[in-house]
Amino acid sequence: MFVAFILSTLRSHVRHRQNIRELMRLTDRELDDVGISRHEIDTIASHGKAGQ
Repeated sequence: MFVAFILSTLRSHVRHRQNIRELMRLTDRELDDVGISRHEIDTIASHGKAGQ
């Protein structure tokens, strides 16, 4: 059970970092087109809205 929890947490962290990388690649104009400000990227990435 503990190992499954650790693996799940690790996967979640990796997904979060991937989402941040994807959003950071976008230009300010592209972010504006989808209604995201650059300062919101971390919050949006933590909620898993990007890259799905």
